[in-house]
Amino acid sequence: MPPAPLPRPAEFDDPSIPEIETTDVPLCPLCGAGHFHTFAEGYDYELQTSRNKWRFVECDACSHVWLNPRPAISTLGIIYPTTYYAYNYSTKINPIAVKAKEMLDIAKMKAILAHLKRAPKSFLDVGCGDGRFLKVMEKKGVSRDRDYGLELDEAVLEPLKKQGYQVACERVEDSTLVPDGSLDLVTMFHVIEHVDDPGPVIRKLAKWMAPGGVLAIETPNLDALDQRLFHDSYWGGYHIPRHWNLYTAATLARQLKDAGLEPVETMYQTGHSFWMYSMHHWMRFEGNPHPRLAKLFDPIGSLGFLAGFTLWDKLRGLFGFRTSAVLMLARKPENT
Repeated sequence: MPPAPLPRPAEFDDPSIPEIETTDVPLCPLCGAGHFHTFAEGYDYELQTSRNKWRFVECDACSHVWLNPRPAISTLGIIYPTTYYAYNYSTKINPIAVKAKEMLDIAKMKAILAHLKRAPKSFLDVGCGDGRFLKVMEKKGVSRDRDYGLELDEAVLEPLKKQGYQVACERVEDSTLVPDGSLDLVTMFHVIEHVDDPGPVIRKLAKWMAPGGVLAIETPNLDALDQRLFHDSYWGGYHIPRHWNLYTAATLARQLKDAGLEPVETMYQTGHSFWMYSMHHWMRFEGNPHPRLAKLFDPIGSLGFLAGFTLWDKLRGLFGFRTSAVLMLARKPENT
């Protein structure tokens, strides 16, 4: 028996919220199959940029999950408004939370570097933002003329260009920034889920990598407790409608293998914001809304709960549980 239709929350009846143009995605972006079923449905619970009801589907052949239909390319300026948190991260997030994230990022890079067979002499960060990982790798011995970054926000790149880092406002698919066969390490943290067609992106990165080089990808993990609890609509990792492709460790490994890379390690990172947004969406939009209570679970301003859910996921990770952010490392074979 099919599930009952998802009702539209009253907040989305506001006539000022537009219904935006969409693009159908009839074939699985991972395996190319055309048979799928509904996985989850929902609205833009975070930013209310559109009144559309969005649907994630799951491939019957390979279990990959993608948004279908998805926003048309012409609407990217609507779903990523100037107020989008990633564009104003350092000013919108509590300074204590920013510092804590820096510490988590340092620990993450240390774990990644431990799996390299050689000290990296060249590095690329896809979605480099203000360049914090470029600066980390410079301290590890990567010279600025081989310290690369790609970012779609031109404004944040200007200071990095002036400092001599090799950065460009380009998509991976269109970029000529990096010489083929040159990169020892590539990082792509919470970017691949925003990409319309991940296959060509991963293949391009693999082409840029040197033999023995490592690609580190972090992305939301569908095989997690919070996803199962809020599966039908409210899971924070859906980030509707800005996440277009969602993975488990198994489907992410397939994506990497299809590009000729060898997965060598799977680690799980904290998914604190996904827990918090899940709670926020459920309290704000389910049944009789409780917007004031929901506000307590907004990761942008709720430092106490942010710390609590971070500790929760760190402890769960120590005991071997899968959290809602998977970090996978894949190596380019030496004989290529």
